[in-house]
Amino acid sequence: MGTRQTKSDVILIGAGIMSATLGSLLKELAPDWEITVFERRSTAGEESSNEWNNAGTGHASLCELNYTVEKKDGTIDINKAIAVNEEFHVSRQFWSYLVKKNIIRNPKEFIMPVPHLSFVQGEEDVAFLRKRYEAMSANPLFAGMEFTDDPDKLAEWVPLMMKDRNVDKPIAATRIESGTDVNFGALTRMLFEHLQNNNVEIKFRHQVDDIRRAGDGSWELKVRNLDTGAVERHSAKFVFIGGGGGSLHLLQKSG
Repeated sequence: MGTRQTKSDVILIGAGIMSATLGSLLKELAPDWEITVFERRSTAGEESSNEWNNAGTGHASLCELNYTVEKKDGTIDINKAIAVNEEFHVSRQFWSYLVKKNIIRNPKEFIMPVPHLSFVQGEEDVAFLRKRYEAMSANPLFAGMEFTDDPDKLAEWVPLMMKDRNVDKPIAATRIESGTDVNFGALTRMLFEHLQNNNVEIKFRHQVDDIRRAGDGSWELKVRNLDTGAVERHSAKFVFIGGGGGSLHLLQKSG
């Protein structure tokens, strides 16, 4: 891949919430490490992490029905929901730590309390939601979850959805007050601002085209400057590939 031009301890590919989080963790644990970030867009958090592209539920399993699977015997498996919820609590602990350290100065700019609801219709889905509610509400992580199939109660919970609705088939919803709305785009930008202020080099408009393992165990990257077309060579002890649209082919190239 040519002669190496720059060398870092860690290279983060993609300027989304995953790289922002890992970079912030590394700055706390290994502040002397040199970190370089490559992002093909012009700013941080433009794609999947952006607030217009991310639901912002915190992914805490409070309203994500796909985290709870109905098994063949009719019972609801909530193990994934528990695991995801616990991970979200760890994220909140880390954000609280960053607030206490004054790295995040105004948490209201990215996180707010908001009820989480799941709405279903049809006999089969209503039956599923009821069983899901019974299984989840018995767990302390989901204490306070409510269920109703009463149209009048639903009109209180979701007035816009119920206005002028023809209730010609069963409908139901669950609601939990302890939900959280997370603006991952705003959080990403906050964390990258912090990283830039702490000597992390962030190269926007740079696309990683190739990656390979060197003989000494380090990683060599071929990076293209999208503005000039110039090809750059970079190496690092560790490389993190974020979850963006260009990650799969780099993972394949890495072996």
